[in-house]
Parts: sequence; structure tokens; C-alpha cells
Amino acid sequence: MNRYVTITLTVIITLLAIFFYSCNSKNKRIKEESDNLRIISYNVWYGFTKVPERKKTWISWMIEQRPDIVSLQELNDYTHQKLAEDAKSYGHDYSVLLKEEGFPTGITSRYPIEDIKVIRKGFHHGLLRVRIKQIYFYVIHLHPSNWEIRKNEINQIIRNINELPSGSQVIMAGDFNTFSPLDSIYYSHGRLEPFFNERDSLYNEKNLNNGKLDYTVIQEVMDFGFIDLEAGSRTSAYNFFGSFPTLIEKEGEHGDQRRLDYFFASKNLANKVTKAKIISSDTVLRLSDHLPILIELHLDN
Repeated sequence: MNRYVTITLTVIITLLAIFFYSCNSKNKRIKEESDNLRIISYNVWYGFTKVPERKKTWISWMIEQRPDIVSLQELNDYTHQKLAEDAKSYGHDYSVLLKEEGFPTGITSRYPIEDIKVIRKGFHHGLLRVRIKQIYFYVIHLHPSNWEIRKNEINQIIRNINELPSGSQVIMAGDFNTFSPLDSIYYSHGRLEPFFNERDSLYNEKNLNNGKLDYTVIQEVMDFGFIDLEAGSRTSAYNFFGSFPTLIEKEGEHGDQRRLDYFFASKNLANKVTKAKIISSDTVLRLSDHLPILIELHLDN
């Protein structure tokens, strides 16, 4: 009997050791995942209403990317339920839609979404602000064709950020529809000014500022102290590749490559960024007229 008791105790101890090791490994993995955030911003072009068959490919791509948080623009024809269903398909239990008409923005997350604020007044598309894992996220979609309105919108956002608790960590993510002075050298070819001049004349738009590309909106953000994450991650081997247009077929002329989509972060968060890039794979070049942007953060608290 003693031999059997010894064997039984050995088996029990072994099983308990395996159990505790498994628990510790799982807890360690969960902690590592919670300490690292993978965030995507994506303008999905009319909510896939123009070419519905691309929606399935987009969902598959999102599953492959395994993002923790996704900032979305142009969720046309979306409802709160539709966004929630899409979010669940790529592993997100939480989602918020700005509105159910026009050009809504939205955000989905693996983690709870708190302190939700929807602002419609003073914004062409509206503004969505939420808090996830103690970070305030502003989902951005500025006016598509008027630099003065864009500047008013960004100034309202900056005023809103100033109202947050002191020391807040903040990310602005989305389609700013405008140009960064950090990219000005890549637009020195002079082909964008005639393109926008024609649009301004034909459609009564106001893209050009005194006949030139407008950099004042992004300059306001930078002067406020926010960091352009993609630009800040460029190396000496960097080759400019804008976020718009892509290879999808669309009517009309769309101009030369330009960067319209950005991630900006407050200084107290920017130093936690481990990756920031525009994704330009064959798949996304044919999904939307904008390319997605990816950032990764390592949170040490």
C-alpha cells in the first residue's frame, strides 16, 4: 500500500506543479498582452458600401492583425449593432459609434471603453472621445475640403484636451485630411497645388491656403506639444509613401501620393511607442482609398 500511496502522491504533486506552471504562464502572457497595445487607425471608404465584397477580406485582415484598439473613419451605413458585430468578429467585445448617419467614426477595443464623449457641434463629421486603459483617444475625421474649417476643428480638439485632468495620456488617431510640414519636402514636386487649385475652382472648395498647401492645422498640433508618431519613427532609409490614394478603382482624378492619416500622442505617451508605420501590403492597397496606420505601445504601468 505504501508504494501505491507514494505513486499517488507523486502523481498529485506532478499534476499540481503542471497546474501552477500553466497558471503562472497564462498570467504572465496576459500581463504581457495587457502591457502592449497594438492600435490601428483606418478610413474604410464609405463603410464598404461602394464595394461590399471587400468587407469579408477586411474582416479577415483584421483578424490577422490582432489589434487591441481600432480607430475607424467613414463607417457609412453603420449602426451601433453592426459595428459591435464586426468588432466581435475580430475579437473586440467593446465598440462605440459616433452616429448612424453621414460619415460616422467609431472605435473598437479588446478592453472596456469608458468616459465616452460625443461632440457634434462645430465639427463637420463630429468628434468621438473615449478612454481605454487610462488613455484618452480622439477619433479624428476633419473636414475634407476646407483648411479653415479644419483649423477651427483642431483648435476645438486642443481646447478639449486642455480640459482633461492634468497629466492625461492622449492619442489622436484618424484622417486629418491635411498636410504635415514634416512631409513638405516630399511635395516639392509641385503637382498637388494645380490639382487642388482645380478642385477649389470647380467645386467651391478651399483646400489651398493662398495658393499653397496648408500646413497650419498639423502645425497647431505639433506646437501644442503632440508627437507625430509615424514621422518620429522614420529611419535614414525611409522612403516616403503616403496614406492616400491607393490602388482601388475610383472615378475621377485623385492627385499624387500624400499623407492624410496620422497618429499623434502626448509627450508622456510618445516615449512608450515601439512601432509606428503606414501599412502598404497588397491586401490593403485594394481595400480602401486610404491605407491603415499601425502603432504599438509598451505600457510600463
